Amino acid sequence: MQSLKSQPGYVQAGILLAVFFVLYFTIQPGEGNYFWRLPHLLAGLPDLINRSVDYLLFHWLPIDIYDPDIEEYEKSPLLKELTRSFSTGLLFCIELVRELLLGGVKTIVAFTSWNFVRDHPELQWPALPWTVVASGAMLLGYALSGRWLAILAGFATIYIAVFGQWEPAMQTLSFVLIAAPISFLLGLTLGVLAFRSRKVEAALTPLLNVAQTMPHFSYLVPVMVMFGVGDHAGAIATIIFATPPMVRLTILGLKKVPLEVIEAGMMSGCTDRQLLLKVMIPTARRDILMGVNQVIMQCLALAVIASFIGAKGLGFNLLLSLNQLRIGQALELGICIVLIAVVLDKLSLAWANKKTDYFADLGFAQRHKYGLLFLAILLGGILLAYIGTFLFGEGINYFYLIPHNKGITTEDFWQSGVDWMVDNWYAGLQGFNTGLIVNVLVPMKSAFLGMPVVATFTLVMGVGYIVGGWRSALIVGGFLLFIALTDWWDRALITAYMATFAVVVSVIIGATVGALCAQNKTASKVILLACDTFQTFPSFIYLIPVIMLFGVTDTSVLIAVIVYATIPATRYTVEGLRSVPPSLQDLGAMSGANWMQRFAKIDLPLAFPHIMLGVNQTVIFALFMVIIGAMIGTDDLGQFILKALSEKNGIGNGLMLGLCVAFIGLTVDHIIQTWANKRRSLLGLD
Repeated sequence: MQSLKSQPGYVQAGILLAVFFVLYFTIQPGEGNYFWRLPHLLAGLPDLINRSVDYLLFHWLPIDIYDPDIEEYEKSPLLKELTRSFSTGLLFCIELVRELLLGGVKTIVAFTSWNFVRDHPELQWPALPWTVVASGAMLLGYALSGRWLAILAGFATIYIAVFGQWEPAMQTLSFVLIAAPISFLLGLTLGVLAFRSRKVEAALTPLLNVAQTMPHFSYLVPVMVMFGVGDHAGAIATIIFATPPMVRLTILGLKKVPLEVIEAGMMSGCTDRQLLLKVMIPTARRDILMGVNQVIMQCLALAVIASFIGAKGLGFNLLLSLNQLRIGQALELGICIVLIAVVLDKLSLAWANKKTDYFADLGFAQRHKYGLLFLAILLGGILLAYIGTFLFGEGINYFYLIPHNKGITTEDFWQSGVDWMVDNWYAGLQGFNTGLIVNVLVPMKSAFLGMPVVATFTLVMGVGYIVGGWRSALIVGGFLLFIALTDWWDRALITAYMATFAVVVSVIIGATVGALCAQNKTASKVILLACDTFQTFPSFIYLIPVIMLFGVTDTSVLIAVIVYATIPATRYTVEGLRSVPPSLQDLGAMSGANWMQRFAKIDLPLAFPHIMLGVNQTVIFALFMVIIGAMIGTDDLGQFILKALSEKNGIGNGLMLGLCVAFIGLTVDHIIQTWANKRRSLLGLD
């Protein structure tokens, strides 16, 4: 074994491939052949999870709860009451924000039994006119980053308003405005605790790894079982999904605080609490605010997915449109979601990058100029809305709220475009679709399904051993063992085949485009801006245009996955190549190397570890998108996760399936991260 370890990497890889193919072709399929498939020893675990959750929800720790309807105390399980209370409070907050944006006092009436308000509807407060929200967004954009962000924010809000999507957009925004602060506070707290205690960090790290590789749908199943369906359930799933990146960035930011800053704080007589709140957190401000950016984007991404469990807003309407195959309407809604995502992303990034202002000698008006301007906008918007009551007929005030059926719509335009493409491109697209499925996808799928479990373990653990020794081999082997002992090994292989195909194509496209753009500073900025923009799109959105072209097929899913997963491959290639020290490039040029030689011998080797981290992200993106693709009909793990949403006892299957997907991602993540760290160390890049 020691002599094998001392061999060059390509020799080890060659031996590993030879052993894999020998096992692949010699082991024959058969029932009871454990070299082919392992026994399903974990098949009973979902039922155990279901029974455990049922016991916790309906039998564990019964307490006396007063029932006002029967005016008596009755026994109720503690967990059930806790989930009910949290759901009620969260729903109250969501509805309250919606009413502040859209008008009314229905929430206060419902939660307080305030009969006076119910009996006097004239006391209900009005909605904020869309002109006020749009102008406020422009003002916020200008305050954070100047006129270009103001123009973007204004365009997005005006577009949403005039297209009649204001009400569902505000429903979605209210969802984010409640979930994001809770995720931020929870993530900040856990991040601080992990920073102050290595034991807490060690306990949180595997949980964060699993949480960030779990597919979106997997969060919905346990939340739906424990909290029911509706806006509150969607918000809870969103909070769980959005918290991990906040935890990681908080830890990263606090660890980057210079030792000199900490020592200066201690020498000034700061207590531990003061040192944390007054010195370390302000110093780590940018990383923490970048965490806020990630939280907001994750909240918006899952706000769309949460429509599967009854969350209102643009995502719910988009789901209905796709189910009805109204592609034109779906595309229109998708544009609104994209605009909200882009604006929130740019605003939060501008906030993170904005330097702190200090008002030493400024007067009240100068210190609070933006607040005073917004107050003027509020009064002006209210006045304009009042004038609108006299200008417009039919009982519709276009300066106040534009109803959906009275706004501009491009549904017919987009739908006619879809119909035209079907009429003119159908034969060509179907030919491409059929050729890809018959000649590439089906053989590849069959090859993956034909892999004996022993051959698969040999290949993956062998790669782990070559990269990181026995420790890495055992870690990735443990991930695979969990999947192999469940009922879904074959479905996991189908998921792996789809992700593999998408990753290969995405890496080829992304690396090629990134390498070409990296040679020019302007091209680099343009492509990175494009990556930033497209990365803000909720993954759900990528399904719309491919359905328009290819219908409900595996090809549609794979093309959506490729487009989505190409973004990190491109970004990391550009960033990796642009990070190569210019001094080394100049040294190569002085040695007489041409552009190609310099690229092959200097730029690419130094940038390759960074590029591989992009490949790692590409794999995670591909897995997420493959699972979401179950919406349009695949037979991978995603289809079973989606099925678990409609099952009475789906929490067990949902969690197990989510872990299977997460372990596929963690297997690849561990191998690539281990190799990249070793390579960076050898190159002296740490």
